[in-house]
Amino acid sequence: MPRLFGTDGVRGLSNGELTAALALGLAQASAAVLTHGHHADARRASGRPRPRAVLARDPRVSGEFLGAAVAAGLASAGVDVLDAGVIPTPAAAFLVADIDADFGVMISASHNPAPDNGIKFFAAGGRKLPDEVEDRIEAAMHDHSAPTPTGGDVGRITRFADAEDRYVVHLLGTLPARLDGIHVVLDCANGAASAVSPEVFHNAGAKITVIGADPNGVNINDGVGSTHLDNLARAVLEAGADVGIAHDGDADRCLAVDAAGNQIDGDQIMAILALSLKERGQLHDDTLVATVMSNLGLIRAMSDNGIAVEQTAVGDRYVLERMNEGGFSIGGEQSGHVILNEFATTGDGILTGLHLVAEMARTGKSLAELAACMTVFPQVLLSVRGVDRTGLDDQGVQDAVAAHTAALGDSGRVLLRPSGTEPVVRVMVEAASQADAERIAEDLADVVRARLAIEDAA
Repeated sequence: MPRLFGTDGVRGLSNGELTAALALGLAQASAAVLTHGHHADARRASGRPRPRAVLARDPRVSGEFLGAAVAAGLASAGVDVLDAGVIPTPAAAFLVADIDADFGVMISASHNPAPDNGIKFFAAGGRKLPDEVEDRIEAAMHDHSAPTPTGGDVGRITRFADAEDRYVVHLLGTLPARLDGIHVVLDCANGAASAVSPEVFHNAGAKITVIGADPNGVNINDGVGSTHLDNLARAVLEAGADVGIAHDGDADRCLAVDAAGNQIDGDQIMAILALSLKERGQLHDDTLVATVMSNLGLIRAMSDNGIAVEQTAVGDRYVLERMNEGGFSIGGEQSGHVILNEFATTGDGILTGLHLVAEMARTGKSLAELAACMTVFPQVLLSVRGVDRTGLDDQGVQDAVAAHTAALGDSGRVLLRPSGTEPVVRVMVEAASQADAERIAEDLADVVRARLAIEDAA
């Protein structure tokens, strides 16, 4: 039986895999697992009679019925629910820590299209759950032996009235410089950032132009946001703006566009912010945490500036785990999940965008000038389907990888990795030229197909 939790909570088609009944069951199970331990002991010692949870969602229409089901499940399990409404995922994580809640629940499918949705949990302190805790929640869904509260012991559901204000004040309090005089175009993906991001950038002093901030429940990520940067680039050029900032549906990502319409990805943003932190003496152990998919140009740029790069498996949760283990200041992914550990427990697209523009203000440099700290190597990523994803130790595959790696030398790199769920192997190649990267990637894909093909059982 496949695991219910994926790389970032439980996701699926709303009213398909992800039903109201599943949401209610998940909520009840999370209450059974996440309301015990040291935090619960402290709560009881303070005299608070029931555990409490922060509940939030992005503006997908399905979030309304899924949110109602989660709230019902939590309250029926004796948890007080503070319903924050539509706010970004990182805001939910921040609020869990800010009010010392027992845990939090965010209903969102991030950058996915509107018919999808998801449910993710944050433990006390606003941190994502490790695999073993998610497994305990899944197991608890099948355990019906726990008594349920009655009478005055059931949970209350109330509106978290100042949730957005708390988050806005927090974001503004992190800034090293005001943004006065900088014209920023914000693309809010018709998502959870639509109200908060314009307010924060305006209050920070920026001149703002806003697109993708008219959510109607079904237009989230639809041709806008961090997965569709062409509209933002056009808007920046038309407005004569200095910079464009793009969020995804739940605003845990940030990508950017410079004044000429050039795209600035998560690796470039991390390079800029890591260099800024080092210059200001705030980069712990002079280390940046990134995934194995980050561009070779990032690693080179950091090395040239005395910054080590620790690489993890793909997924912001693995970046977070390593950051927490080492107490590192910054980490993230090429996709725009950037984690600033002093201020957030998860990727925060609004926070990242603010600090990127603040670096422009602090240095007086354009985004293009700042991004020039890193040379982006051409990168090709191919997905080879219908193959045995467990067979990458095959000698023929290993020989091909070794040969191309040796030929590239210091001018590129090769990475093969299996999909976590499908019969797919991902082939990533970086080289000095796009043509070389494409040629090598195609050759390796052919080797993988020939050596690891899954025979038709028929």
